[in-house]
Amino acid sequence: MIMVNLDVMMARRKMSLNELSERVGITITNLSKLKTGKAKAIRFCTLDAICKALDCSPADILEYVNEQ
Repeated sequence: MIMVNLDVMMARRKMSLNELSERVGITITNLSKLKTGKAKAIRFCTLDAICKALDCSPADILEYVNEQ
C-alpha cells in the first residue's frame, strides 16, 4: 500500500492547500484527493511540481507500507 504524506510535508513547510495549489497549478480538489489518499494515480510532472514547491523529494511524500 502506498501512503501519501502530503499533509505532513505541508505542515512542515507551513503551507496551506490554497498556496500549494497556486504554486503547483492544480486544483484544490485534486490536491485534496491526493492528500487524503483518495487519488488512484499521480503524474510524474505533478509530483515534480509538488516536490519543487515543498522543497522535498518524492520519498518525503510517498511511502510504501507492506500490509501482511
